[in-house]
Amino acid sequence: MAKLRKFVAYRNLERPYTRTSKFKKKAFIRMSPNIKVVRFVTGSPNKKFQYTLNLLSKSDLQIRDNALESARQTSNRLLETTIGLGSYFMRVKTYPFHVLRENPLAGGAGADRFSTGMAHSFGKPIGNAARVHKGDIIFQLSVNKEHLDLAKKALGRALTKVPCSCLIEVIPNKI
Repeated sequence: MAKLRKFVAYRNLERPYTRTSKFKKKAFIRMSPNIKVVRFVTGSPNKKFQYTLNLLSKSDLQIRDNALESARQTSNRLLETTIGLGSYFMRVKTYPFHVLRENPLAGGAGADRFSTGMAHSFGKPIGNAARVHKGDIIFQLSVNKEHLDLAKKALGRALTKVPCSCLIEVIPNKI
C-alpha cells in the first residue's frame, strides 16, 4: 500500500480547483474515496446534560478524515471506559467533504519512462478532508458537572491528534 503524503501538502485552505472542460467526462471528479470517520455521533443523544464543551479551531486549515477518526477514537475510548456510554454525548461537527487529489510523479532511476509529466494534471483522488475555518467547532461534547474534568482530558487527547492548535470552550447549559 502506498504511503500517505505528509499533511503539509494539504494544510492550506485554498479555493478548491474545479476543472472546466468542454469534454464532460473531464470536468468533474469521478470518484470520491470512502470517508474514514465511522460514527459522527456517540453516547446518548436524548439525554440532557449540564455542560457542553466545544473544541474550537484557532486557524484556517484542512483536516484529513483519518485525523478526525483518530481523535474521535482516543477521546471516545477514555470516556466510554471510565464513565460509560450513557453519561456523555459526543458529536463530530465537521464533515470531510473536500476530495484531496494527487498527481503522482515517478522518481528514481528510469523515471522518464514511467512518468506522465504534467499534461492534464488534474490528479487522482487519494482521500477526503474537512475544511475548517478559525472559530469552527470540530468536536462537541456534553457531560454533567461531575465528569467535567474527564471531558476536558478527553478533548485534550483529541487535540493531540488534530493538526492545529485548538481551544476548549466550556458552556453551561440551561436545563
